[in-house]
Amino acid sequence: MDSSKIMLTALRFNERINQQDLEGLAELMTDDHAFIDSGGSVTKGKDSMIQSWRYFFEKYPDYRNELTHVMVQDNVVVMVGYSRCSYKPLDGSNVWTAKIRGERVSEWRVYWLDQRQEEDSIKRIRHKK
Repeated sequence: MDSSKIMLTALRFNERINQQDLEGLAELMTDDHAFIDSGGSVTKGKDSMIQSWRYFFEKYPDYRNELTHVMVQDNVVVMVGYSRCSYKPLDGSNVWTAKIRGERVSEWRVYWLDQRQEEDSIKRIRHKK
């Protein structure tokens, strides 16, 4: 698969997130799809992730991803931008990665790039003591 098709798959997936289109997301996920959040928690399986997205969209109906830079390396798409949401902990700078397999997303991962990450890391360290 060429890099433009790989990139298009990731961009379509992000568009489905912004549209809160569960059916469209399901069509673009592999059956063994994995979602990894900024804290490293993993949700595996298309069915589990559809339920997770449903809950997320109900809880945060104004959530959107705005991408500013997109690049492809092999089968991985790296996207830089911002998530926008009235719920402040979800609003800020992010990097997303999408692993593409056969015109579907096998993994979607988000990394926070601002104070949210530092606060989250500090909380995890404090709870370990």
